[in-house]
Amino acid sequence: MSRFALIKAVLGPIMRLMFRPQVEGVEHIPGDGPVILAGNHLTFIDSIVLPLVTKRQVHFIGKDEYVTGKGFKGRLMAWFFTGVGMVPVDRDGANGGVAALMTGRRILEEGRIFGIYPEGTRSPDGRLYRGRTGIARLTLMTGAPVVPFAMIGTDKLQPGGAGIPRPGRVTVRFGEAMEFSRYEGMDRDRYVLRAVTDSVMAEVMRLSGQEYVDMYATKAKAA
Repeated sequence: MSRFALIKAVLGPIMRLMFRPQVEGVEHIPGDGPVILAGNHLTFIDSIVLPLVTKRQVHFIGKDEYVTGKGFKGRLMAWFFTGVGMVPVDRDGANGGVAALMTGRRILEEGRIFGIYPEGTRSPDGRLYRGRTGIARLTLMTGAPVVPFAMIGTDKLQPGGAGIPRPGRVTVRFGEAMEFSRYEGMDRDRYVLRAVTDSVMAEVMRLSGQEYVDMYATKAKAA
């Protein structure tokens, strides 16, 4: 049994009891081959709920600090996060964005699922913010389809993204797969990248019902 299967078998029932996830449209996720799951990001537990509701393992980028802790607690956190599919990357360094992009590309070229939050950070106020074009680069470089998804209600269980989440119901809604083969070879065209990214974010907005803000979440946080 893989570590992911073990974690899901042991903690899955507890997490399901705690979050009571209602899942819609999971059949839109292809059963094999590379897939990009792209959705909104409300709070920390999004990355715990998402792997819980999908049959295939989802790999996603996480802060390297989650796996570099000391002592028993640090080792336990590293074992858990890497087990559920987190790939640690130092995103704060000068080449953090490139490292994250190349990691996602490698995962997709290996035929696996890569989960990404195009906003680049958690929403500061529950609204949906402008997506960054890394999602477009990945789909155009690899040919992987994009399955948009929406997390609904996770921010109510863990306001502010910190602390122990409280029990409650969350909804995870998946949309139909989107493919952008018509833009093959145009992964360096900034207008194409923006158009692809905006089309994905429009679908995420439709699924989530969030108000859209045409600015980056990091800028909103810094204001």
